[in-house]
Amino acid sequence: MKSISTLAVLSFCGFLLTACSKAESVPESECDKVVAHAKSVLKENAPSKSDMLKQCKAASDEARGCVMAADKPMKLIKCDF
Repeated sequence: MKSISTLAVLSFCGFLLTACSKAESVPESECDKVVAHAKSVLKENAPSKSDMLKQCKAASDEARGCVMAADKPMKLIKCDF
């Protein structure tokens, strides 16, 4: 019985780590997609495309992944973009 409990706890911890893991990395070559996604999230509040492309190219792969994972403006703000 103890081994079943231990296995259950380890499985749950694995689920939590997966659920809270960082977004997938996105390479600089995908900046057009990242900018398009960010503009769709920010709508009329989005900066110009050229400004966003500059930011995207200067950002890390992880930051671009964060932007792609964001589905609301407040989530996008949390990205180091």
